[in-house]
Amino acid sequence: MSGMDKLQNKAQELAGKGKEAAGKATDDQDLQAEGHKDQAAGNAKQAGEKVKDIFK
Repeated sequence: MSGMDKLQNKAQELAGKGKEAAGKATDDQDLQAEGHKDQAAGNAKQAGEKVKDIFK
């Protein structure tokens, strides 16, 4: 299941990048912030998955 989790985390990160870019293009600071938050969450989850992999 770890592979699926990694894929979902990467998808969340990429979606965040898309939101941030859309926010910049439309000058929507709320959308930019939401995209940045999604990216950070995806990165944090990926870091957690890497730690779990180390202890396998």
